[in-house]
Amino acid sequence: MTGNRPTRLHHTAYVSKDLEATRQFYEDVIGMPLVATWCEKDFLFGADRTYCHCFFELADGSALAFFQFADPDDQAMFGPAIPESPFNHIALNVDATTQNEIEQRIKQAGYAEPDSYVLEHGYCRSVYIKDPNGMIVEFTCDDPRASEGDADRRAKARAELERWLAGDLRTNNDFRDDHAA
Repeated sequence: MTGNRPTRLHHTAYVSKDLEATRQFYEDVIGMPLVATWCEKDFLFGADRTYCHCFFELADGSALAFFQFADPDDQAMFGPAIPESPFNHIALNVDATTQNEIEQRIKQAGYAEPDSYVLEHGYCRSVYIKDPNGMIVEFTCDDPRASEGDADRRAKARAELERWLAGDLRTNNDFRDDHAA
């Protein structure tokens, strides 16, 4: 299918355990400025809800947003219920310089394994950190060679998915040293 599609991520939203701890992490440690704070009251899901909604900006103007509710019952009802799986996370694109700076700020702030770790995926290098809400945030720097095969990967994406779903579980990540030919 071709045609119009969304232009970029506007924001992705989560419920925060503590907006000030969240602000300190995203603004002071990661370097994403707090660009908007909306204090609101709405009739939502059968009741009046009072909440604060903060936006932390990425370089392209998109944002990570976090809610905190005034009423403890609302806070308990809406989250945060962050799954413990490392496969539930948000990944943010960074260049090598930015990744290195973030990695250094993470270390200076006292984060260490298991709350912060690095994975070499081959096609990218990823720095992972658990935020104050328990959400895993990944800072990904693509290997410069990865873009060379982009057109081929796009052309084969559906066929590769069908192959894998049909039971052919061979790896196709030839960037990795453990790639099985």
